[in-house]
Amino acid sequence: MNTSTHDAPPAFSATPLKGQKALVTGGNSGIGKATALALGRAGADVVVNYVSDQPAAENLVKEIEGFGVRAYAHEADVSREDQVVDMVARMVRELGTIDILIANAGLQRDAPLTEMSLDAWNKVLGVNLTGQFLCAREAVKEFRRRGVVPEVSRSAGKIVCMSSVHQLIPWAGHVNYAASKGGVEMMMTTLAQELAPQRIRVNAVAPGAIRTPINRSAWETKQAEAELLRLIPYGRVGDPEDIGTAVVALCSDQFDYVVGTTLYVDGGMTLFPGFATGG
Repeated sequence: MNTSTHDAPPAFSATPLKGQKALVTGGNSGIGKATALALGRAGADVVVNYVSDQPAAENLVKEIEGFGVRAYAHEADVSREDQVVDMVARMVRELGTIDILIANAGLQRDAPLTEMSLDAWNKVLGVNLTGQFLCAREAVKEFRRRGVVPEVSRSAGKIVCMSSVHQLIPWAGHVNYAASKGGVEMMMTTLAQELAPQRIRVNAVAPGAIRTPINRSAWETKQAEAELLRLIPYGRVGDPEDIGTAVVALCSDQFDYVVGTTLYVDGGMTLFPGFATGG
């Protein structure tokens, strides 16, 4: 494996991920969709994972192919070990390898603590945390097998764990979701520590309030948006494209020295704006 650390970073490029192969879980809507498009625009071939709504996934594949790259959709539940193993194995067969994993698939099953069922707890932890573990495990096997290919990337592989500001900010009524994202943070940093010597970079993106279907009720009316903006110092609700741009940057060789970091893309939500006028 080539582990040279003395090469200068490449110049900025409109297609910094050209020739790389990316897997985006939960990729057919919201943040996943915007991220898959951003990766394709940056030159990567993209596998769009989905668990439902095949037509949306297939339509997205056509959009990505419009950038002159390869893409296909793959149905799999990331909380199921056998389905994750099959998904990554197929990607290696069809595209030759995997260079980038965006572990994005996630869901919410909200309830106050005493009303939350064990099924709701297990479902959220299974997809949001165990799913990221399973996908990372299978991707890393291929990263290690292939090693660094200098003409493709300075690293042997990149993993971006999609987290949330709620890895830091408690969220009453959402204990399963917040616990899953807190787990993502510690999983990500532990994997980064373990894998960095093998030139595998693991980082996370923690979105704040983003205009996606999962939180539509929080921003779709003027009143709801006004309430939400009280929590966002920057004064606007984020768009899925804000996350896609951040992911591409983290995966590029321009960010080759960024390891084990969470990039908060939140308009300042984690600055605890309630304390701006006293505490």
